[in-house]
Amino acid sequence: MTVDSLNFILADTEATTHLGILLGQFLNTGIVLLLEGNLGTGKTTLVQGIGRGLGITEPIVSPTFTLINEYTEGRLPLYHLDLYRLEAEEVTALHPEIYWEGIDVDLGIMAIEWAERLPYLPPTYISICLRHHNTCGRQVDLSAVGVQLDFLENLTK
Repeated sequence: MTVDSLNFILADTEATTHLGILLGQFLNTGIVLLLEGNLGTGKTTLVQGIGRGLGITEPIVSPTFTLINEYTEGRLPLYHLDLYRLEAEEVTALHPEIYWEGIDVDLGIMAIEWAERLPYLPPTYISICLRHHNTCGRQVDLSAVGVQLDFLENLTK
């Protein structure tokens, strides 16, 4: 299993959006992004950037109450889940594996906010932990499990 990781600081919201755009431009089909971080650390902003990078023009909003939003107009479909309000058994009942296994949906990119609430993980994924930095912006810890990320070095340039 391949593991790649990268840690860096994002100065502001625009930098968070830019990281998302780069991810949207470079990621391939079947990628699951597990997003973690407290309220206000930029998870939804990052997903909005991913949507822009994929060429999605409709507004991307947090699916806190709808739980899953599907955007299919871009280069690849984007499936956006928000597990903030759910307990483990409720997450299990959603069957998120439908999206990473391509069951009844086209494989695309799946972004899961509050991924720490998942009772089980996909076989391959990219974990992105966002947290407020003491002096400037956000600290990002990005790691890939079972996914080859040749473009990691381009993310901080």
